[in-house]
Amino acid sequence: MAVSRNFITMGKVIALANQKGGVGKTTTAINLGASLAILEHKTLLIDADPQANSTSGVGFDPKNIKTSVYECIIDDLDPNNIVLTTQTPNLDLLPAHIDLVGAEIEMINMPNREKMMRKVIQKIRHKYDFILIDCSPSLGLVTINALTAADSVIIPVQCEYFALEGLGKLLNTIKIVQTRLNPELDIEGILLTMFDIRLRLSKQVVEEVKTHFQQMVFDTIIHRNTRLSEAPSFGETVIMHDATSAGAVNYLNLAREILQKNGLTNLSEADKTIDIVNDL
Repeated sequence: MAVSRNFITMGKVIALANQKGGVGKTTTAINLGASLAILEHKTLLIDADPQANSTSGVGFDPKNIKTSVYECIIDDLDPNNIVLTTQTPNLDLLPAHIDLVGAEIEMINMPNREKMMRKVIQKIRHKYDFILIDCSPSLGLVTINALTAADSVIIPVQCEYFALEGLGKLLNTIKIVQTRLNPELDIEGILLTMFDIRLRLSKQVVEEVKTHFQQMVFDTIIHRNTRLSEAPSFGETVIMHDATSAGAVNYLNLAREILQKNGLTNLSEADKTIDIVNDL
């Protein structure tokens, strides 16, 4: 069971990381955050990606963001003054903008440069049950900061041919962070995304990942879904866009699985998952 330090009194910090782009990190950060929030757990989404897709995905234009996680890390601004309230009840956002690209260079000469984000999160974690960090698709200094600040990490892996490419490098980085910077960092789980039930390849990737990583793999699999793809263009989480869609149900199931794993629910086996009614 992945129960974090201080988790009983302070929010659990989960980083979503994979240096491979396009694997569903941001989609998972937004929609897992919304699902935990809908299940009445106060959740903060930290956008630690200079592309700021999590920021736009919950309805904010990154061009209009004047203060962001960048100012918190570099200028020591109080994150409590920057947090934005989203349209999803119980879900808040610590936004990003393009300036975050320069943070890695500016942090190089700072003392404790790998622990800057942890310092930011310590000021705010008492307000939340869960804090999700959407990492950039790299293993740079900002991602190392996120892993150092986190209690655990979720690794999204898409059900496609090159799924396992680079996974070894990421697991090696996590091991280095555990050894040198954050001994209590746990792997929350490997999440299979973009599963297409029509493709034999998708099923083969699921089998291969489960054979390699066994208990580390979440039971919940995220299916390819039209509503899931179109929700960000409306600046909405999928659960606010269409709560009955397969994508919304998948992420609610993932949220319930994480709550179960952390001993925060008392569900029977039969109640652990919601059946998908609408497969759009």
